[in-house]
Amino acid sequence: MKNKRSLFAVPYVGWMALFVVAPIVMVVIYAFTAAGGGLTLENFSRMGSYAVVFTRSFHLALIATAICLLIGYPVAYMISREGPGLQRVAMMLIMLPMWMNFLLRTYSWMSILENTGLLNRFFSAIGLFKLLNTVFGTDLEYFAMINTKGAVVLGMVYNYLPFMILPIYSVIAKMDGSLLEAARDLGANSFGVFRKVILPLSLPGVLSGVTMVFVPSVSTFAISKLLGGSNELLLGDLIEQQFLGTAYNPYLGSAIALVMMVIVVVCMALMNRFGEGEEQAVML
Repeated sequence: MKNKRSLFAVPYVGWMALFVVAPIVMVVIYAFTAAGGGLTLENFSRMGSYAVVFTRSFHLALIATAICLLIGYPVAYMISREGPGLQRVAMMLIMLPMWMNFLLRTYSWMSILENTGLLNRFFSAIGLFKLLNTVFGTDLEYFAMINTKGAVVLGMVYNYLPFMILPIYSVIAKMDGSLLEAARDLGANSFGVFRKVILPLSLPGVLSGVTMVFVPSVSTFAISKLLGGSNELLLGDLIEQQFLGTAYNPYLGSAIALVMMVIVVVCMALMNRFGEGEEQAVML
């Protein structure tokens, strides 16, 4: 029986080795290799000039993750309190945008946020710009929303919010209702039940959601390129430039990618450790 299970695992192991392990090994080799051959640390020393890009990427990713959490947790909680039929409909509506291509979803926000886009045309149609110009003496014709940090964060939140809602909803929906009834029988009000029972038990879902939003946000490049333009260069854009742009330098690009992977893995390990500590505290 064990031999049969091992045979079934062969395709999976081969797939992982070919498409996961091998690329990582190549990135590591390139990161420590000079353009002329031989080992070097020069690729890492040159990364200091891109400290602003690193800071901007993690800053925007943290903001997007925090917004997703602030929106996603209440939504997941409210859906979990509804009946099965409404829960299925709500899950379908949350997943519906994800059935569309990622780039198409981002392009749609470009048409909404552009200076002559849908949102600015709407504000002009209702007379908002005329009102502001009259009150404040300005000459506004549109709100500059595209090619800004806010547009990049908006794109991240829109594309990755379902990844925050789904794990939190899954954890809360599976909670034993007798625990909540016991807490109420012991005198806890609704806020006390949420703070002492629901919130601690839902932390594994929160940590999963934070990880699933933060990791793609910090490494994104399509969102920042389309909604942030050349003004908001992020790590994903920087790595892409080293491999596909005019500044072709796969060795530097590999070094940046390797450092980013290490930072992401460390963050995930810290969040997992925090989650284990919280679960033990709840059990005690």
